[in-house]
Amino acid sequence: MKHTLSVLVEDEAGVLTRIAGLFARRGYNIESLAVGPAEQEGISRITMVVPGDERTIEQLTKQLNKLINVIKVSDITEVPCVERELMLVKVHANSSNRGEVLQIVQIFRAKVVDISEDTLTLEVVGDPGKMVAIISMLTKFGIKEIARTGKIALVRESGVNTEYLKTLDSVGKVSAN
Repeated sequence: MKHTLSVLVEDEAGVLTRIAGLFARRGYNIESLAVGPAEQEGISRITMVVPGDERTIEQLTKQLNKLINVIKVSDITEVPCVERELMLVKVHANSSNRGEVLQIVQIFRAKVVDISEDTLTLEVVGDPGKMVAIISMLTKFGIKEIARTGKIALVRESGVNTEYLKTLDSVGKVSAN
């Protein structure tokens, strides 16, 4: 299972290297990593997606908490969150298929950020599932390049679990999916 970890760290040189080194020494892969300033000056938030079972993630969390400059580690996998990712994708789009590509862009609420005679460069923002869906739709045209930020996430203060809400039908009963 993939786990999303939110790690608050002091914003100092070498912190990310120590965290990446901890994972590398133990032979664990980081599938996605995003780092940026947090709400408090001098603090950064690292959001990482790591594969592993509960026991593995618990061990990694304990090891992360032992590192200097690490303030707080949270496994937010099962917590209601707002998750987003940014992706730039360059897709083949000539005069014969450009209209179809633009329809997909509109449906996914993406933006065209660059255009040439035979390519479109798109900006897509959304949850990781949206990224997978638009890639699958654009693959038939030929994807030339992709750059993705990795997942960022914040816990929903409302506590509303939108994944659970998707399983409800219009009268509030759990659907049989």
